[in-house]
Formats: sequence, structure tokens, C-alpha cells
Amino acid sequence: MFNTIYEIVRNSVEQFSSRIAFSMLGGEDVSYKEVGERIDSVQELLLDAGVGAGDKVAILSSSMPNWGVSYFAVTTAGMIAVPILPDFTSSELELIIEHSEAKAILVSDKLYAKLPKTVLDKMNIVIRTKGLNPIVKNVSERAEKRIPQPEDLAAIIYTSGTTSKPKGVMLTHRAISMQLTVIPPLFDYNQDDVLLSILPLSHTYECTLGMIYPFSRGAHIYYMDRPPVASALMPALQQVRPTAIASVPLIMEKVYRSKVRPTFEKSALLRTLYGWSPTRKVLHKVAGKKLMELFGGRMRFFAIGGAKFDSEAERFLLEAGFPYGIGYGLTETAPLLAGAVGKMVRVGSTGPALEGVELRLDNINPATGQGEIVVKTPCCMSGYYKNEEATRDAFTEDGWFRTGDLGCIAKDGWVFIKGRLKNMIVGPSGENIYPEDIEEVLNSNPVVAESVVTEENGKLVALVHFDMAALEARYDVFKKMVSDGKEQLGQKYTASKEQIAEKMEEIKRELVTYVNSKVNRFSQITKVIDNGCEFEKTPTKKIRRFVYEQRAKNGFVPDVQ
Repeated sequence: MFNTIYEIVRNSVEQFSSRIAFSMLGGEDVSYKEVGERIDSVQELLLDAGVGAGDKVAILSSSMPNWGVSYFAVTTAGMIAVPILPDFTSSELELIIEHSEAKAILVSDKLYAKLPKTVLDKMNIVIRTKGLNPIVKNVSERAEKRIPQPEDLAAIIYTSGTTSKPKGVMLTHRAISMQLTVIPPLFDYNQDDVLLSILPLSHTYECTLGMIYPFSRGAHIYYMDRPPVASALMPALQQVRPTAIASVPLIMEKVYRSKVRPTFEKSALLRTLYGWSPTRKVLHKVAGKKLMELFGGRMRFFAIGGAKFDSEAERFLLEAGFPYGIGYGLTETAPLLAGAVGKMVRVGSTGPALEGVELRLDNINPATGQGEIVVKTPCCMSGYYKNEEATRDAFTEDGWFRTGDLGCIAKDGWVFIKGRLKNMIVGPSGENIYPEDIEEVLNSNPVVAESVVTEENGKLVALVHFDMAALEARYDVFKKMVSDGKEQLGQKYTASKEQIAEKMEEIKRELVTYVNSKVNRFSQITKVIDNGCEFEKTPTKKIRRFVYEQRAKNGFVPDVQ
């Protein structure tokens, strides 16, 4: 059992020294021994600039081998890492760096331009992550490092909340290291595992499950130099042929909605066959084999976490025999709390609590059996940095952490998440309405790409991003004007703007009827609004709900681009 990140790193560098730890797709390979050497080099740069044990060091970088080197260099010297999500704006970066009191920063080339000069001037040293060389050095004095202890602070992680401003989550060495004790009974890595990293390393989910944990087992991790859009991800999967990937639901939901489901809706016969359970399972099994080939053919663990997973897409993965696992956790819990893999999986559930983790429900609604999930875990945060009020509010009187998630727990311990407590809408007669449930129904309609349900003047409304490819395939009015195989200039569609607008209003009315036929009386929506483009999201692809809830209060204005 490991108690500190220092112990994890020292053990892996010694035990797996000749093996490859990190690779850049199409670029360098870095062995475990080289990771250790680079850690020493970064520590010397920091110490010579007066940055020592107990000091905060920000990491603002795209994913690459030296991200892990930077994180390990900081935390194993007794310093405190402040990983920052690349999607923060310049003003947010300035606030976070100032709030964290960081004395140094490791930054990648593209993100360096986002840093205001006022921030750079305050730093003891600014180090380039690509070459691990100093860009700016304002202080020349020697500091000291120390071997960290289990209760020492290892990282402050500023969350990119969907409902509020970022807060600095304080995680100790013990909290992070204990993940390597509670997770293995569910799933373990080994030296033969090859991972493809597709999420930001500055997020706890990817940092712990996608870097620290596999690094402790001698696995090999690949990084991409571009976002994991289909055009970049598909070739990477064929080249790396990963055995494991940590992902968010949106990626597999897109695969299902854009690739799998349309295949079975091409004709009336296929739609009929797909609607019959035994035939659907056979079709899913065939599609599952193709999906395995698409992912390189070696996949043994496709982790899905970070948000609620669409049940229709999950049913496909289960019936297809695709080796996926579901996890539930939060940044504040380092992150994993519950999970299910293989035969444990049940559609709609995140599985039972991990060994050593306790879950219970508070403020249970007697009518539904649902309540707020509160947890007791050795991996819990020590609080929010310089925010005592938020820290107090985050814990129950008996010291359990309030997740802010509503759910129910089956008699055998399997957890079912209903939604966020902050998202819950109270109906006119006191009913608890979960917008996530309504959104799942909306998203099951072939013409819907994604949606947000909220209140407008006391009534439920659905803001929808329509799938234009699905609209074009289903309705002639959306077909594009072509001439000699090319889109005809000056006229995008064969129909007029008036005809398209009329058809859109008809589709919206049909969508309202579709949803209201599948939800209870008090969860029925009154109208559908076209958002016009994708919703604004966090780096882990969760919709920033507060943006659209605020718009609802002011009357929706679509995000048309």
C-alpha cells in the first residue's frame, strides 16, 4: 500500500526503469528511468528559484509526457501542485493563480500566450513543459525540498463547475494514494497495458485513473497533440491499439447516436427488427465486434465516468459485449467512490461502493426512496482552499461528505444516480423534477444531439441542439442544393427559409409530444427552443448548466453561430 505520491513514483522508477512510461503519439518515448531523471531536473530548477517544500506550483499544459513529469516533480519534493484546466480564460487563470498563491508555473507553448504579463512578473520562475527549460526567472535563491508525509497537501484542484465558480479542492498525498488501494479490487492495470489518454490531465479523473494509477503498475501511456475529435482519434486508436481508455459518456454516446443507431434505422424492415429485443441483441453483438476493431482490437477496459451515461447507449455497449466499466466519483473524493465492470454492470447504475468507501442517503423522500448521496472515504478532500464556509457546507454534522447528487441505493448496494441536487426543480405541488431524466428522453430522439431542460416563468422548457445530419436524412426540406456533386453557391438548401422554419416548428411540436408521452405529468415540457449550436461545456464535456439557467431567467436567446 502506498501512502504518498513520493512512494508511488520512487517504486515505479526503480521497478520499471527500462520500460516506456509515457509516449507522445508520433513523437518521443520516455522510459520510467528518464521520468525519474527529468523529475530531478525540474526540481533543481524550482529549488534554485526559491521554490521549496510547501510552496504552490501551477501546471498549465496540454497533455504530454512532461505533464506527468511536472506533476511528479512538484509533489515528490513536498511542494503543492496546482493543475489548471486549459479551458479557463485569461482572467480566470489570473484569479486562480493569485488565489492559489502559486510561486512558479510550468506551462506549454500554446497556453503561455493566455498568461497575463502581471502573472508572469510575479512568478519566481516560469518553466516550459515541452523542453523543461526556464522561460522567465525572477528569483535566484536556494530553497529546500522534503519527503512528503501522508497528511501533507499534494494538490489544489480548481474545479470547472457546471453550476458555480471554481473552488480549490485540497487533496492530500494519502487521499490520492488511497485510490490505488480502493480501486484494484474493481479493476487493476499491469505492465502489458497500453493506455490512450484523451481527457485533460488537469482533471482528477484522468490524473488519478489515467496517469498515477497505471504509472504505479508499469503501464505505457500515449498522449495526443490534438483534441480527440473523430478525425484525430480514429487513426490514433489504430496506431496505439490501446487496452484501456478513461473516457466521459459523451464520446460513446456520440458513437452510438451518429454511427450505430442510424445503421439500424435505414429502412422500415431494419427499424422493425431493431425494435424486437432478441433481434436487437444480435444486431448489437455484430456492431460490438466492429466497435472493438475500430478501437484497435485489444480493448479490455473502457472506463466511463464524469457524468450520467445515457441508458440507451449503455444498453448497446452491454448487449454488444464491449468491455466497459462505469465509475462514480468527484474531484473532492480523488475521485472514485463506486464502480461496476464486466458482469457487475447494470444499465443505469454506477455499481456498488468501492472497498473502504461508505455511501448513504440523507434527507430521503419517503415517496421515492431517493435522497442526497453522502460518503465516507479515505480519499476525501481536506476542504476548499481558503474557503471555510464552503468547506463547512460540504460536510454533514457527523463528518460525511455531501456529494450534491440525488440517488437511490438498491438493497444489494448498487447505486443509481438521479441527478444533481442543485439541478432539481420543485414542481407546483412540491414534486421533485429531475431535468436529467427528461433530457435522457429528449436525447433518445434521433433528431436531438443534446439538450438542457430548465424553468422559464415557472414552466419546463427544453433547449435543444438539433442533429443536422439526422434532420437532412429524415426530411427532404433540409436537403442541400447540389450541382455536379458540389453545394450550389448562393443557395444552401433546396427549400426556402420559410419552408425550413415552418418544418422546424412542426418538428419542435412533435418533439414536445414525443417527450410528454414518455414522462410523468409533472415532468412534461411546454416548448422546445432551438439552441442553434453545441452547448458550452466544461473540459470533461459536461454542459455548463448555469449558463442556460441564467438565460432562462432572462428569456432564452439561442446561441446561433
